[in-house]
Amino acid sequence: MAEIVLMSDPRVATIPVEECGDPLVDCRGALRVDERRSDAAGNWAHLRSSVAERLIRAEEILPDGWQWLLTEGHRPPALQQRIFDGYLASLRQLHPGATEEELTTAATRWVAPQETAGHVAGAAIDLTVCTRDGFEVDMGCPEAATPEESDGACYTDAPGLTEQARRNRAVMGEALSAVGMVNYPTEWWHWSYGDRYWALVTGMGSAIFGPLELG
Repeated sequence: MAEIVLMSDPRVATIPVEECGDPLVDCRGALRVDERRSDAAGNWAHLRSSVAERLIRAEEILPDGWQWLLTEGHRPPALQQRIFDGYLASLRQLHPGATEEELTTAATRWVAPQETAGHVAGAAIDLTVCTRDGFEVDMGCPEAATPEESDGACYTDAPGLTEQARRNRAVMGEALSAVGMVNYPTEWWHWSYGDRYWALVTGMGSAIFGPLELG
Protein backbone atom coordinates (compact mmCIF):
# COMPACT_ATOMS: atom_id res chain seq x y z
CA MET A 1 0.00 0.00 0.00
CA ALA A 2 1.07 3.56 -0.63
CA GLU A 3 2.17 5.69 2.30
CA ILE A 4 -0.87 6.75 4.30
CA VAL A 5 -1.25 10.20 5.84
CA LEU A 6 -3.13 9.79 9.11
CA MET A 7 -5.35 12.37 10.80
CA SER A 8 -2.67 12.64 13.49
CA ASP A 9 -0.18 14.00 10.95
CA PRO A 10 0.72 17.56 12.08
CA ARG A 11 0.19 18.82 8.53
CA VAL A 12 -3.55 18.18 8.79
CA ALA A 13 -4.00 20.29 11.92
CA THR A 14 -2.05 23.21 10.45
CA ILE A 15 -4.44 23.60 7.49
CA PRO A 16 -6.36 26.87 8.06
CA VAL A 17 -10.15 26.95 7.83
CA GLU A 18 -11.87 29.64 5.78
CA GLU A 19 -15.50 28.88 6.60
CA CYS A 20 -17.77 29.35 3.59
CA GLY A 21 -21.06 29.19 5.50
CA ASP A 22 -22.56 26.31 3.56
CA PRO A 23 -25.52 25.10 5.70
CA LEU A 24 -26.14 21.65 7.14
CA VAL A 25 -29.02 19.91 5.34
CA ASP A 26 -31.02 16.80 6.18
CA CYS A 27 -30.20 14.09 3.64
CA ARG A 28 -33.24 11.95 4.42
CA GLY A 29 -35.48 11.90 1.38
CA ALA A 30 -32.72 12.84 -1.06
CA LEU A 31 -30.53 9.84 -0.22
CA ARG A 32 -30.96 6.54 1.60
CA VAL A 33 -29.96 7.10 5.24
CA ASP A 34 -29.41 4.15 7.55
CA GLU A 35 -30.61 4.25 11.15
CA ARG A 36 -27.79 2.28 12.79
CA ARG A 37 -26.11 5.37 14.27
CA SER A 38 -29.11 7.66 14.48
CA ASP A 39 -29.49 10.26 17.22
CA ALA A 40 -32.55 12.09 18.50
CA ALA A 41 -31.47 15.45 17.10
CA GLY A 42 -30.85 14.01 13.64
CA ASN A 43 -27.20 15.02 13.44
CA TRP A 44 -26.15 11.80 11.75
CA ALA A 45 -28.41 12.47 8.75
CA HIS A 46 -27.04 15.96 8.07
CA LEU A 47 -24.24 17.13 5.79
CA ARG A 48 -23.13 20.41 4.32
CA SER A 49 -25.35 21.12 1.33
CA SER A 50 -22.54 20.95 -1.22
CA VAL A 51 -21.39 17.59 0.19
CA ALA A 52 -24.92 16.22 -0.10
CA GLU A 53 -25.16 17.53 -3.66
CA ARG A 54 -21.94 15.74 -4.57
CA LEU A 55 -23.23 12.47 -3.15
CA ILE A 56 -26.40 12.79 -5.20
CA ARG A 57 -24.34 13.34 -8.35
CA ALA A 58 -22.03 10.46 -7.47
CA GLU A 59 -24.98 8.11 -7.01
CA GLU A 60 -25.90 8.69 -10.65
CA ILE A 61 -22.50 7.23 -11.61
CA LEU A 62 -23.06 3.98 -9.70
CA PRO A 63 -24.08 0.83 -11.60
CA ASP A 64 -27.79 0.37 -12.21
CA GLY A 65 -29.51 -0.97 -9.09
CA TRP A 66 -26.91 0.40 -6.66
CA GLN A 67 -27.41 3.33 -4.30
CA TRP A 68 -25.63 4.91 -1.36
CA LEU A 69 -26.42 3.82 2.17
CA LEU A 70 -25.38 6.69 4.43
CA THR A 71 -24.54 5.52 7.94
CA GLU A 72 -23.26 8.74 9.50
CA GLY A 73 -22.66 12.35 8.53
CA HIS A 74 -22.42 15.20 10.99
CA ARG A 75 -21.28 14.57 14.58
CA PRO A 76 -21.36 17.04 17.45
CA PRO A 77 -17.79 17.73 18.66
CA ALA A 78 -18.57 16.19 22.07
CA LEU A 79 -19.58 12.90 20.41
CA GLN A 80 -16.46 12.89 18.28
CA GLN A 81 -14.35 13.27 21.42
CA ARG A 82 -16.20 10.44 23.21
CA ILE A 83 -15.63 8.07 20.30
CA PHE A 84 -11.96 8.99 20.14
CA ASP A 85 -11.47 8.60 23.89
CA GLY A 86 -13.28 5.26 23.94
CA TYR A 87 -11.18 3.76 21.16
CA LEU A 88 -7.99 5.14 22.71
CA ALA A 89 -8.90 3.46 26.01
CA SER A 90 -9.41 0.13 24.26
CA LEU A 91 -6.00 0.43 22.59
CA ARG A 92 -4.37 1.12 25.97
CA GLN A 93 -5.70 -2.22 27.19
CA LEU A 94 -4.55 -4.04 24.07
CA HIS A 95 -1.08 -2.47 24.07
CA PRO A 96 -0.07 -1.74 27.68
CA GLY A 97 3.56 -1.14 26.73
CA ALA A 98 2.86 1.51 24.10
CA THR A 99 3.46 5.21 24.66
CA GLU A 100 0.61 7.72 24.59
CA GLU A 101 1.97 9.11 21.33
CA GLU A 102 1.97 5.66 19.75
CA LEU A 103 -1.55 4.96 21.01
CA THR A 104 -2.89 8.29 19.77
CA THR A 105 -1.40 7.70 16.34
CA ALA A 106 -2.90 4.20 16.26
CA ALA A 107 -6.29 5.56 17.29
CA THR A 108 -6.38 7.88 14.28
CA ARG A 109 -6.44 4.91 11.94
CA TRP A 110 -10.12 4.62 12.85
CA VAL A 111 -11.29 7.88 14.40
CA ALA A 112 -10.00 11.43 14.01
CA PRO A 113 -9.13 13.70 16.90
CA GLN A 114 -11.68 16.46 17.26
CA GLU A 115 -9.40 19.16 15.83
CA THR A 116 -8.98 17.43 12.46
CA ALA A 117 -12.29 15.54 12.22
CA GLY A 118 -14.40 16.11 9.13
CA HIS A 119 -17.55 14.76 10.74
CA VAL A 120 -17.80 17.68 13.18
CA ALA A 121 -17.81 20.04 10.19
CA GLY A 122 -20.52 18.13 8.32
CA ALA A 123 -17.90 17.57 5.63
CA ALA A 124 -17.26 13.85 6.09
CA ILE A 125 -19.54 10.89 5.70
CA ASP A 126 -19.44 7.18 6.43
CA LEU A 127 -21.28 5.25 3.76
CA THR A 128 -21.51 2.02 1.86
CA VAL A 129 -23.50 0.75 -1.12
CA CYS A 130 -26.71 -1.24 -1.15
CA THR A 131 -29.11 -2.58 -3.75
CA ARG A 132 -32.56 -1.06 -4.26
CA ASP A 133 -34.04 -3.60 -1.85
CA GLY A 134 -31.54 -2.68 0.86
CA PHE A 135 -29.00 -5.51 0.68
CA GLU A 136 -25.48 -4.20 1.30
CA VAL A 137 -22.89 -4.81 -1.40
CA ASP A 138 -19.84 -6.89 -0.40
CA MET A 139 -16.99 -4.54 0.52
CA GLY A 140 -14.74 -7.08 2.20
CA CYS A 141 -15.46 -6.16 5.82
CA PRO A 142 -18.28 -4.46 7.72
CA GLU A 143 -18.60 -0.69 7.53
CA ALA A 144 -16.92 0.93 10.58
CA ALA A 145 -14.96 -2.20 11.58
CA THR A 146 -11.78 -1.29 13.45
CA PRO A 147 -8.36 -2.49 12.24
CA GLU A 148 -8.42 -5.02 15.08
CA GLU A 149 -11.91 -6.31 14.26
CA SER A 150 -11.23 -6.56 10.52
CA ASP A 151 -7.59 -7.71 10.69
CA GLY A 152 -6.72 -4.68 8.57
CA ALA A 153 -9.38 -5.25 5.90
CA CYS A 154 -10.82 -1.83 6.76
CA TYR A 155 -7.92 -0.25 4.86
CA THR A 156 -9.18 0.79 1.43
CA ASP A 157 -6.35 -0.99 -0.42
CA ALA A 158 -5.97 -3.85 2.04
CA PRO A 159 -4.31 -7.00 0.73
CA GLY A 160 -6.19 -10.26 0.85
CA LEU A 161 -9.58 -8.97 -0.25
CA THR A 162 -11.66 -11.07 -2.59
CA GLU A 163 -11.64 -9.89 -6.19
CA GLN A 164 -15.34 -9.00 -5.90
CA ALA A 165 -14.85 -6.85 -2.82
CA ARG A 166 -11.89 -5.09 -4.42
CA ARG A 167 -13.92 -4.35 -7.56
CA ASN A 168 -16.83 -3.06 -5.48
CA ARG A 169 -14.57 -0.71 -3.54
CA ALA A 170 -13.08 0.51 -6.81
CA VAL A 171 -16.51 1.28 -8.28
CA MET A 172 -17.48 3.14 -5.12
CA GLY A 173 -14.23 5.09 -5.15
CA GLU A 174 -14.47 6.04 -8.80
CA ALA A 175 -17.94 7.55 -8.28
CA LEU A 176 -16.96 9.56 -5.22
CA SER A 177 -13.62 10.70 -6.62
CA ALA A 178 -15.39 11.90 -9.76
CA VAL A 179 -17.27 14.51 -7.71
CA GLY A 180 -14.20 15.73 -5.85
CA MET A 181 -14.41 13.75 -2.62
CA VAL A 182 -11.39 12.14 -0.96
CA ASN A 183 -11.08 8.89 0.97
CA TYR A 184 -9.38 8.29 4.31
CA PRO A 185 -7.24 5.28 3.30
CA THR A 186 -7.61 3.39 6.58
CA GLU A 187 -11.41 3.39 6.26
CA TRP A 188 -12.90 2.40 2.89
CA TRP A 189 -16.26 3.90 3.96
CA HIS A 190 -15.02 7.37 5.00
CA TRP A 191 -15.09 10.14 2.39
CA SER A 192 -15.03 13.90 2.70
CA TYR A 193 -15.11 17.20 0.90
CA GLY A 194 -14.10 20.61 2.22
CA ASP A 195 -12.47 19.57 5.51
CA ARG A 196 -8.82 19.86 6.54
CA TYR A 197 -7.92 16.36 5.35
CA TRP A 198 -9.49 17.04 1.95
CA ALA A 199 -7.53 20.30 1.71
CA LEU A 200 -4.23 18.56 2.44
CA VAL A 201 -4.83 15.70 0.00
CA THR A 202 -5.97 17.98 -2.82
CA GLY A 203 -3.33 20.63 -2.26
CA MET A 204 -5.81 23.34 -1.39
CA GLY A 205 -4.51 26.16 0.77
CA SER A 206 -7.35 25.94 3.27
CA ALA A 207 -10.43 23.99 4.30
CA ILE A 208 -13.82 25.54 3.59
CA PHE A 209 -15.73 23.82 6.41
CA GLY A 210 -14.98 24.06 10.14
CA PRO A 211 -16.76 22.64 13.20
CA LEU A 212 -20.48 23.40 13.26
CA GLU A 213 -23.34 22.59 15.60
CA LEU A 214 -26.72 21.60 14.18
CA GLY A 215 -29.35 24.27 14.68
